[in-house]
Amino acid sequence: MGDNKKALQIPIHLIGWGITFCFPLFFASKEGMNWNSYLGYFFIPIAFMLVFYSNYFLLIDKLLFRKKMLQFIILNIALILLVELCLDWWMHYHSAHLMPPNIRRPHPPKSMIVIRDYILMILVAALSVAIKMTGNWYRLESERKELEKGRAEAELKNLKNQLNPHFLFNTLNNIYSLISFSPEEAQYAVHDLSRLLRYVLYDNNQNIVPLMKEVEFINNYIALMKIRLPKNVSLETDISVENNIFVAPLLFITLIENAFKHGVSQRASSFIKVELKTLDRGEIYCRIENSFFPKDRQDKSGSGIGLENLKKRLALLYPHRHRLNTEVREGRYITELRIKVDK
Repeated sequence: MGDNKKALQIPIHLIGWGITFCFPLFFASKEGMNWNSYLGYFFIPIAFMLVFYSNYFLLIDKLLFRKKMLQFIILNIALILLVELCLDWWMHYHSAHLMPPNIRRPHPPKSMIVIRDYILMILVAALSVAIKMTGNWYRLESERKELEKGRAEAELKNLKNQLNPHFLFNTLNNIYSLISFSPEEAQYAVHDLSRLLRYVLYDNNQNIVPLMKEVEFINNYIALMKIRLPKNVSLETDISVENNIFVAPLLFITLIENAFKHGVSQRASSFIKVELKTLDRGEIYCRIENSFFPKDRQDKSGSGIGLENLKKRLALLYPHRHRLNTEVREGRYITELRIKVDK
């Protein structure tokens, strides 16, 4: 991208100076302009170019950007005075020796020279500063965005690395509980867990994955969790998604994990309801409702990092395009997540 911008600057400069050199030709009649008279004008844009590019390539970088303002001003004054002396000598020489006597024009007074040349050269120097500072601002802004992008990608990678062991930790806790009353089912659960881990560790390394793959992963996880659910737990799922939707991986599993963690009691009647569907305009809607049995302080399983991790990932991946709400209402824990994705 930066090389393309630099390549574009060259034709822009050529067009700008080409118009400046051809300026008198645009307004002169065929009888009033010849190459001899044009030669008197030719060195005016040359003088402007000297002032412009002396600042553009040298003085601005070496002095202005290094906060040597006084030296920058003094050298510009000296540069403009020197260029103007040379230009003034050329105009007198051209008028006196190169122009035919019958069309020779009187040299303009010094006051007109100041208005015409000195002020114009100051404006040219100011234009050089404006263009250079604008280009420098765009460059710094581009570098800042690249740094922010790099930081965001590093943070996402770090969060994802946190998610993998967190998911494994919670799932192993469930299998550990299963071993105590059904070792044979625990063996099947370990086999199912290996398929889940394959997806977590290998199959979701892309930034986005098909939503259908996430649904398959969620269904496998729920099937694994159902093995150890007691009879007093009611589990309902309503999943209906489109095939052409893509989403960042492993966003919904945290909410489903929390439902199994806090929504299941071994004695009291409890329930879990999972709803996941796609709406109009590329919106994904996930609603999870479960009975609420908060863990005490002695229960350290999961360390509570799952939901905070999810909030950070959503903020990085879908800024201003998601809404996550959680609430406890009459002994029920309700979570709603809406994500606007690109179809």
